[in-house]
Amino acid sequence: MFTKRMKACLLAGAVLGMFCIIGAAARSGYQSSAGFLFSLWYNRLLMGLVIGLALGNQPLPKAMGRGAFLGLIVSFAFYGSTGFTDVVSFLAGIAYGMIIEYVAFKFSA
Repeated sequence: MFTKRMKACLLAGAVLGMFCIIGAAARSGYQSSAGFLFSLWYNRLLMGLVIGLALGNQPLPKAMGRGAFLGLIVSFAFYGSTGFTDVVSFLAGIAYGMIIEYVAFKFSA
């Protein structure tokens, strides 16, 4: 289960989650609750897990499209939990899905 692809995806998700925490905290004037920030980080970690579970061995353009789609799906869960108010995090999730897929593509070969 812990293939190179899965490790790369989980690590990328965890790191991108930290960037999300920094961005969300700054956008809120550092008034966001710890629970909200943890949920955002955890969402990115789950995104890494979902993308890591997806079958590899696709050409990069297809893999990037899959990353965007899976990022959209996973980010939508968090977006819905915010009452559909955190649009920036939702859109970032699409880009982060592509980044995670790219990292997996490059480091899992």
